[in-house]
Amino acid sequence: MSDTPARLLRLLSLLQSPREWPGHELAQRLAVSPRTIRRDIDRLRELGYPVHATQGNTGGYRLTAGTAIPPLLLDDDEAVAIAIGLRTAAAGSVTGIEETSVRALAKLEQVLPSRLRRRVTALQEAAVALPQSGPTADAEHLALIAAACVAHEKIRFSYRSGAGAETRRLTEPHQLVAAGRRWYLVAYDCDRADWRTFRLDRLADPFRTGSRVPPRELPGGTDAASWVAASLSGTEGSRALLRIHAPAQAVADRVPPSLGVVEPIDEHTCRLLTGADSLEYLAYRVAVLGYDFDVLDPPELAAHLRILGERVLRAADTAEQSRAGE
Repeated sequence: MSDTPARLLRLLSLLQSPREWPGHELAQRLAVSPRTIRRDIDRLRELGYPVHATQGNTGGYRLTAGTAIPPLLLDDDEAVAIAIGLRTAAAGSVTGIEETSVRALAKLEQVLPSRLRRRVTALQEAAVALPQSGPTADAEHLALIAAACVAHEKIRFSYRSGAGAETRRLTEPHQLVAAGRRWYLVAYDCDRADWRTFRLDRLADPFRTGSRVPPRELPGGTDAASWVAASLSGTEGSRALLRIHAPAQAVADRVPPSLGVVEPIDEHTCRLLTGADSLEYLAYRVAVLGYDFDVLDPPELAAHLRILGERVLRAADTAEQSRAGE
């Protein structure tokens, strides 16, 4: 490979993969001598690419993080994936990154080859997102809490409960979970000596204490996503336990983990633990599942189901009478 610029681009592409490349393997890949590889590595360093080298039989080269972001080489699928991700983020559930995502997307689309730009533009023209409203998470809070989770560092923050009560919490953050437009923090509450799930849109003034602690495991060896799903279904607002006359997988396809926990009873029935802000809304949710069900708990849900059923029947009667009078 005598074309030096092309060889440098190929070498850079190899180094961007998350592994360490022995010099002799790079030389074989590029059909040059190890001495040429060493010179090319020096050229990349002069251009600002932080290439780290280790000595010995198991040594090699790898691209590391530097003080500035050098140009990146992306293949076609990677470039399209990033463009789609940026477009999605511009209308997502994180406050403060909309404008940044649009700027980054504009820069990327400006340098995309026409064949790739057409793929991204086709998706933009053919797909439309439903307008969504609801709580969003603060981008700076997300970054701070994520760093604390990785470092196993305690954080303090103010928290507003669903009833509006303000408290100050000291926690050991475990993991962040995204559920639709809402973000949740799973953390060990030091003052209450128990695990808690916190909504990020109710969280304010997070502060990293600098105090690091050994990582904790969630009870029962569960993962954070399952913990949040169980927490939302069992503790927020009103909850219900139902026996659904349908296979567990069929029900799980209609009930996302953030809205309920499905457990099989047998091949034809399952249990659903679900929750909502009120019994009235809970009655609506379970009524539109599309399957017959029995209310196991709470008995108060029956009254709301009856009211909803009578309202639906009245609407059906009115529609039939109108059709008969035509």
